[in-house]
Amino acid sequence: MAKVCAICGKTKQMGIKVSHSHIRTKKAWKPNLQRVKILVDGTSPKRTYVCTRCLRSGKVKRAL
Repeated sequence: MAKVCAICGKTKQMGIKVSHSHIRTKKAWKPNLQRVKILVDGTSPKRTYVCTRCLRSGKVKRAL
């Protein structure tokens, strides 16, 4: 299973890291995903990966 946010669809981004001597290497920036139990359709709880931005902004209803 790919590490993707279930709410916003955020996934890893690829880019190039450039050192002081200008050596270029590939790098991946991964989102801060947490495996949490959320309420799907307001009733049934389900474990999914959600990014911390969605958790903090209140886009997710956590199941206890």
